[in-house]
Amino acid sequence: MEAELCFPQLLNTSCRKPVPHQPDALLGYVFLSLVSLITAALNLMIVISISHFRQLHSPTNLLILSLAVSDFLVGFLLMPVEILATEACWFLGDHMCALSYVLDFIITSSSVGNMVLISIDRYLAICDPLRYPTLVTRDKTKICILVCWICSVLYNTVLLRDFLRRPDSHNSCYGECVIVHNHVTGTVDFVFIFAAPVSVIVVLYMRVFSVAVYHAQAMRSHIATVTLQPSTNVTFKKSEMKAAMILGVVVIVFLICYCPYYSPSLLGEDIEDNRSASSFTLWLLYFNSCLNPVIYALFYPWFRKSMKLIVTLKILKPDSCDAKML
Repeated sequence: MEAELCFPQLLNTSCRKPVPHQPDALLGYVFLSLVSLITAALNLMIVISISHFRQLHSPTNLLILSLAVSDFLVGFLLMPVEILATEACWFLGDHMCALSYVLDFIITSSSVGNMVLISIDRYLAICDPLRYPTLVTRDKTKICILVCWICSVLYNTVLLRDFLRRPDSHNSCYGECVIVHNHVTGTVDFVFIFAAPVSVIVVLYMRVFSVAVYHAQAMRSHIATVTLQPSTNVTFKKSEMKAAMILGVVVIVFLICYCPYYSPSLLGEDIEDNRSASSFTLWLLYFNSCLNPVIYALFYPWFRKSMKLIVTLKILKPDSCDAKML
């Protein structure tokens, strides 16, 4: 039987509808929909927790809040669009196609920027604890987060300017939504959104963990007060080290999820995103947004406590924002 057209009125230019799937494909859609729901729900919990409870308004948690906002948008916007468009006709038009990709790139690149800010925060907290309270304040952190999002918007608008002018330039037929990064734009995106940020993250965390190991060895040998210079003779907070370890796990998971997507750039190939074709590497990149709140739930007692207060609606009680969370 001849395949039907996405737009029957356009006989010569319309894409063809895909062949109906087997029942097992339906399970895949259900699973991806569940992942999208869990991603949005868990990250919304983080956003509500840090925004509502005053005791959680620390600079580090503000960075986690910003990351949770981008992860929430992945689960709430990007994943559903990808599910609806997977191996199906694109019926929303060229302008919505362009908008979907712009939002996709802005949200994912802001996640990378938040990871860099988190790494810098942990570096200063562990390696320069005396000046950390003055170097990293809530107001300065809010400014850095705002700059991160603004830079993400400006960068991706410039990078996709040709695509925004002609969003159908890479479509083989009407009813398709495709963007192709050629070698030049792919290399630029690879350097600014992956290679450079990852290099900064890795270097900072190598320094963080080397300092942490040094402090741990000094404390175990009971000679920390003798061997450390006066400028660094401070009590090494276990809470800071724990935060560094947890966020280090977040960074490692981030690298695992993002590396496959950018691997074509390492090989000098074009990166093609197709709204009508499922991509394992793209979904792995998205899945990182679901894993982050799971990591917080496993390691942060305040997140588990706040989830309980939200689910039981105790958060609606007067003065609940002053509850002891730490």
